[in-house]
Amino acid sequence: MRKQRYFYPTKKTTLATRIFRIVTMILVTGGTGLVGSHLLYQLTSQNKQVRAIYRTSESLDSVKKVFSYFTDNSEALFSKIEWIKADITDVPSLEKVFVNVKVVYHVAALVSFNPKEYRKMRQVNIEGTANIVNYSIACNVQKFCFVSSIAAIGDSINNEVVTEENDWSIESGNNGYSITKHGAEMEVWRASQEGVDVVIVNPGVILGAGFWDVNTGQLFSKVAKGFKYFTEGITGFVGVTDVAKSMINLTESNVKNQGFILVSENISFKEVFTEIAKNLEKDPPTINISKTITSFLRRIDAIRSFITGEKRLITKDSVNSLHSKTYYSSKKIKISIGFEFTPIKSVIKEVCASYKMDY
Repeated sequence: MRKQRYFYPTKKTTLATRIFRIVTMILVTGGTGLVGSHLLYQLTSQNKQVRAIYRTSESLDSVKKVFSYFTDNSEALFSKIEWIKADITDVPSLEKVFVNVKVVYHVAALVSFNPKEYRKMRQVNIEGTANIVNYSIACNVQKFCFVSSIAAIGDSINNEVVTEENDWSIESGNNGYSITKHGAEMEVWRASQEGVDVVIVNPGVILGAGFWDVNTGQLFSKVAKGFKYFTEGITGFVGVTDVAKSMINLTESNVKNQGFILVSENISFKEVFTEIAKNLEKDPPTINISKTITSFLRRIDAIRSFITGEKRLITKDSVNSLHSKTYYSSKKIKISIGFEFTPIKSVIKEVCASYKMDY
């Protein structure tokens, strides 16, 4: 395996940052993604001083779109954000990003079940996180909130409900995404050992508006187009608004150096698809796809990908996730800060309303 080389800011960089640290600044990485854009809306609505990084100007349109779902004042809120073009894997671009920063929300990540993207996920999820952590340590960041995933939580033991206490093990057959998110968590815990207070959130499957062509946004766009299939797999689901709110609440609390599962409910994909169809006034899915069938389709898709060179649509990891039945507990965050989650039916209703605004 290629040896990783991480950048450590010099004392000169640290001193310069201290000299210019005049006002409190919040930094958000991954601000142009699903969680990041909703987090930015919450922060700007609370009149926080926010800086966010982006890679392409086109990606900023997605943030404006998300803002427009919740307010008629979207342009004014968006203009409050100080945008800096940077990349978490490009160390020099991060130099000016951390000036005056005291709070970091590290959201940026690459999500994929495609084995061919494993190396890229290591670069973004682990090495990129290491870069953000190194700057946070050098610049004396006070609080660091990291968005991980339930994929980085240990497996269920004897079919019991999964909690934050479950031990993660690479020997459990974890996929590339799980491995890299766990690796990213290790970098964040390193920050806690260097004096930075950290909190880690591990959301379940996140449902939210604004990104209909990627990841979970496709659940809504596909059902809208008459998707007829479902699986009996069960996992934890959570609304993106709850993810953003819980991140802010934890970061602004006295809680530190702890991780929290964020799951509103453990329900089946069938229930989610059916509820989406109901709210979009479409026929619910009626064809149950067994694991045997999806495994067969995976092999067909592999052949298609090999011949055409196009990206895999069905992988072994995605098949497993669609059919596994795992239950997660959010008891810890409820007790720690009294957080209450929005029921998934209400989440789906709100997201579908936003989908109708676009289509």
